[in-house]
Amino acid sequence: MSRYINDKLNGLLKEGRSEMYTINYKHHIIFWLIYFIFNTLRWGSMHHDFDLSLKTNLIGFPIHMTLTYLNIYYLMPRFLYERKYFMYGLLVMLSLFVMLLAKFNLTYYLVSTNVMPEAAEEVTSLTLNYAITTMLGELYVVSFVTAIKITIDWLREHNKLHELERRQLTTELRFLRSQVSPHFFFNTLNNIYSLTLEKSNKAPEVVLKLSELMRYLLYATRKNKQSLKKEIDCIQNYIDLERLRFDHTLQVDVSVCGDLRDREIAPMLLVPLIENCFKHGASKNIGDMLIDVDIKVENDFLYFKVVNTMPKKNSMLPVKKKSSGIGISNVKKRLELGYNPRDYDLLIFEEKEMFHVDLKLKV
Repeated sequence: MSRYINDKLNGLLKEGRSEMYTINYKHHIIFWLIYFIFNTLRWGSMHHDFDLSLKTNLIGFPIHMTLTYLNIYYLMPRFLYERKYFMYGLLVMLSLFVMLLAKFNLTYYLVSTNVMPEAAEEVTSLTLNYAITTMLGELYVVSFVTAIKITIDWLREHNKLHELERRQLTTELRFLRSQVSPHFFFNTLNNIYSLTLEKSNKAPEVVLKLSELMRYLLYATRKNKQSLKKEIDCIQNYIDLERLRFDHTLQVDVSVCGDLRDREIAPMLLVPLIENCFKHGASKNIGDMLIDVDIKVENDFLYFKVVNTMPKKNSMLPVKKKSSGIGISNVKKRLELGYNPRDYDLLIFEEKEMFHVDLKLKV
């Protein structure tokens, strides 16, 4: 299976490279064609001789292209990117000198003995002024095209990085949603196990509730957003299921108000907050316990407040490091990845032996 996936990915990458090279090939042709026409018209208009301009550019442009591609596809990757600066500079100067000799001889024997018609005097030999002017001209073209290539490469890498970050965020969100499910099932199956040991008549009811929760988890977590009403129904099922484990010492109050229609939320975002109340509150407490859940939809925001009794300190028990578990940290991470910072506000605090979680979320 792993080899099959790797083969498919390699095939897609090859197709992507092939498409990229095809597009670049077309772009190169268009670029050099436009540059050639522009240069021919510019020099022809300057010297009032379009025939001479056409001939000199037909000689000059193959040299431009050779130097350019030699630089960006061979010299830069082999020497500049490897930090061999001295060797790179030396080879650039050598290639410019070789192309200078080629351009001089081709122009002299195929076009005109005056190899520099733009000069004030006729140039029929390889002078220092001609060499410097020609090499600087070639260096200008090479630098111009290289700058374009570097810019395109940077944009391509930036897009790749952006796409990679997007895929990583998507993968992380999927992982976090799937992380809720095993943790949630672990506690619920423990409930069923306890009831079956006691041969309780409540066991079938628990199994039915668990079935409903499994159905929600199976289908809801596949989507980025789920109906807020379904999320609240899931919370109610979970609370009903947990209530079976506790006697009258546990009081759970749930209040829901506001218009829930057409409101959506990330699936399994609120359930871990309720689960946290039972795992770190009711399950570790001795005596009367309270869990208060207040859900209100007002304007475009959901106001979700959960308060639970904190575990009482017991000097006979070893002190454990305080932790709110993976539930709240999971919710924080999912909010960071799935919502704009302006669209939510999460407040967690302790007050008068009560643990408070207040969430304001745009829905």
